[in-house]
Amino acid sequence: MADQKFNDLGFGTRPQGFRRGLNKDGSFNVKKINLPFTERVNFYHSLVTMSWTRFFFTIVITFLFVNFLFAAIYVLIGLEHLTGIEGKTDIDRFLDAFFFSSQTLTTLGYGRIAPVGTSASIVAALESMLGLLTFALATGLLYGRFSKPTAKIKYSNLAVISPYKDINGFMFRVLNPRDSQLIEIEVSLTLSIMRPNSNMRDFYSMELERNKVNFLPTTWTIVHPISVNSPLYGLSKQNLLDRDAEMIVLMKAFDEIFSQTVYSRSSYKANELKWGEKFTYIIKQEDSGVIVDAGKMDETETAMLS
Repeated sequence: MADQKFNDLGFGTRPQGFRRGLNKDGSFNVKKINLPFTERVNFYHSLVTMSWTRFFFTIVITFLFVNFLFAAIYVLIGLEHLTGIEGKTDIDRFLDAFFFSSQTLTTLGYGRIAPVGTSASIVAALESMLGLLTFALATGLLYGRFSKPTAKIKYSNLAVISPYKDINGFMFRVLNPRDSQLIEIEVSLTLSIMRPNSNMRDFYSMELERNKVNFLPTTWTIVHPISVNSPLYGLSKQNLLDRDAEMIVLMKAFDEIFSQTVYSRSSYKANELKWGEKFTYIIKQEDSGVIVDAGKMDETETAMLS
């Protein structure tokens, strides 16, 4: 069956100026502008999907800012309304108010400093309520991040054009780096390429040697045979570069730990192809079992093209 042609894949048929539509990490290379802030921003989604480094940085900065704000409020009310302030300088007294705020926010309360009077007590009560709500939210975010099912598929950084049977094939390699098992893994491959002498793009579903495996305990080299029906047939390396070719990968699997379907995406641009190379074998048998050297995912060797 000939590879199927689409009019669009959600990216639009106009060229992206030789920029990839899908980043290597699976995120879309799309930026939306002129949207109202309330429609564009989803704080929960941002906090759950951002990197762990950015997440903890955001938590720490928020914690410091809130305590700084309440410390400033206590100073404006008058530090005489807080008992136990021992600082001699203005900075020391502000730090006493700052640390009292952190104890109130976390409902820890060591007891050396306490509010006196209605105004300071009201502020301390509001801060303790805010602390309970904030830490409940932070706990929920942590749970959401840990419980969110993701497929951490490791892709080879480069794809290859290698001999395949009596023809050639487009190939890339994937690995599940986790100990958890993925089952019923399916993959689809789509070619996005500019039309000859045109500013429009075409999209082709690329037929695979095998588009599904039951398990992925080791590696899987995914192969698109470049037969006469392939959209890559007759195209040279320079053709793919000139026409800004991009191979878009979508993988779907069932994670038996979460009992949910998970997805993974990536892509390969024409300049990420090695022509006349093949992946080296990185699996070996030992008495303890099968060993996969993940550090050699991108290792290739020269191969004569058909």
